Amino acid sequence: MLSREQELELIDMLRGVHPDEFGLDEELWTRQSLTTLIQRRFELPLDAGAVGAYLRAWGLGPREPRERACGLCVSAVERWVRSEYPAITRAAQEHLAEVYWIGRVRLRGTMPAADVISAVSSRGRVRFMITTPSVDPPLPRDFVLRLSGEEQRTVHLIVDGSWPRNEWPRRLPRRIVLHPLPSCGRAVAA
Repeated sequence: MLSREQELELIDMLRGVHPDEFGLDEELWTRQSLTTLIQRRFELPLDAGAVGAYLRAWGLGPREPRERACGLCVSAVERWVRSEYPAITRAAQEHLAEVYWIGRVRLRGTMPAADVISAVSSRGRVRFMITTPSVDPPLPRDFVLRLSGEEQRTVHLIVDGSWPRNEWPRRLPRRIVLHPLPSCGRAVAA
């Protein structure tokens, strides 16, 4: 296991950088790339399950759509899942595309504070990046583009209420389709 000091050092190492900057063959951080980095940096033989526990402690991982909504929006999100989500999954299947749920959580106990922007695929695969929070940061264009990968896969991205629509990247390639999860406009970053 990492000590608390090592965990904080790891979080600082990940701020604003991507795995390829460490010579790893990933566009965004994943459990596997994080496992490799920990083994290299701290010479600890952690397995992917132990690293997955860190990711869950950081607030990453699969969540039900209703967990992504503020208390005022739960019923709207539940209706949206029944009425809109099936069409998104059908369109994704037709284009051999991946569906990701995108959100943001605040890591507490770090100095300075850190935001973790994550995308969880419908298959449960977590991809993420760590940023230093600013006042009302927009959804990072680089993050969205990296989800499509070098092979420029088609992706459907369901964006939770962490960002209002006017904070979404503009002029994205057609292969990247953004879908808003219903939100009353309150940020849901934890």
